[in-house]
Amino acid sequence: MKQKMITPPLNRVFCKLGQCLLLLIKCITVFCPWPIKRLILVKCFHYEIAKTARIGLAFFFPKHLIMEEGAVVKHFNVAINLDNIHLKQNSLVDRSNWITGFPTGTDSQFFSYDKGRKSLLVLGCNAVITKHHHFDCTNAIEIGNFTTIAGYNSQFLTHSVNIYTNRQESYPIHIGSYCFVSTRVTVLGGASLPDESVLGATALLNKDYSNDKPLGLYVGVPAVRKKEITDQAKYFSRNQRDVI
Repeated sequence: MKQKMITPPLNRVFCKLGQCLLLLIKCITVFCPWPIKRLILVKCFHYEIAKTARIGLAFFFPKHLIMEEGAVVKHFNVAINLDNIHLKQNSLVDRSNWITGFPTGTDSQFFSYDKGRKSLLVLGCNAVITKHHHFDCTNAIEIGNFTTIAGYNSQFLTHSVNIYTNRQESYPIHIGSYCFVSTRVTVLGGASLPDESVLGATALLNKDYSNDKPLGLYVGVPAVRKKEITDQAKYFSRNQRDVI
């Protein structure tokens, strides 16, 4: 007896074709000269990109993107599967960073219980993300003005598994203004660093220190406030993005 062939519904086929076409458009857009790339991103993807902003050779496709005047994304960055990225005035995402998450408004059961979750990255004015960092924006990550995510290979992880409830949970991360985040740190969901603070190399920030006063050095695993920093430190009063 011959088996009947089961044909998938046409809408599923069209959906797959649409996804493939969108991926093709994105791949082509990556290699376009910037004036053409910006035109496609603004007209086709409805991104809000200032004329003085710029994206290099990067696969940078959140659901929505806002780039203010002077914001720059350099080569080899990947940004996918999150709702929103907002790069404020003169902010910089240097090379080879991985920015991903889990967008809201899907049919997935993951995080469906958390109606207030926001999958986004906000980078403040004159803030910098250097190279080879990983940002898990399942929940919101906000980085303040003039803050530097320095060094290499730091991880910002907003979601994890709660072994007691047997479900995935996510919590936002907040890094204040004029902070210096050193190399190879790990920042977990729910953590917060106050303004004008330093997070030492290889530290694990897993607590909310938002009620602490500014000008502190946080070090260790887990990170604790180790000592005070004098307000004479020029990093905390600079008026330009780059430290030279």
